[in-house]
Amino acid sequence: MEETNHVHNQNCNLYGIDIHKESVTAEQVRDAVVECFLKAHGDILKDFKSYENLSEEEFEKIKTMDIKMLIKNFFYETNGDFDHPTKESLLKVIDKLAYFSKKFRTPQEVDDHHKEMTLLINKIK
Repeated sequence: MEETNHVHNQNCNLYGIDIHKESVTAEQVRDAVVECFLKAHGDILKDFKSYENLSEEEFEKIKTMDIKMLIKNFFYETNGDFDHPTKESLLKVIDKLAYFSKKFRTPQEVDDHHKEMTLLINKIK
């Protein structure tokens, strides 16, 4: 899996957010966190697809639901609200996601993703 194409130079897009925007909403960043985590960890769930004989569409729905549930759980554990995230709750959640990710990814990959999400979180006004 390729981990280097997070920022697209043509439009400076990071998981759906233009990094040159002065500010973004917490909901936009939350969605970017979900997208980042889906791209980084979605391949881990591929074994599940073969066990259940799922179509690609069914698999993508289940994969997205699984990742969202994990992230919602981290919001809950940090006293945050997935549906109404704050800058502070997002910072706590990405820390938990980084810790979780160290089981599956290299420290450099985890650090790179954490820095990307921190960049976006810091744009929340």
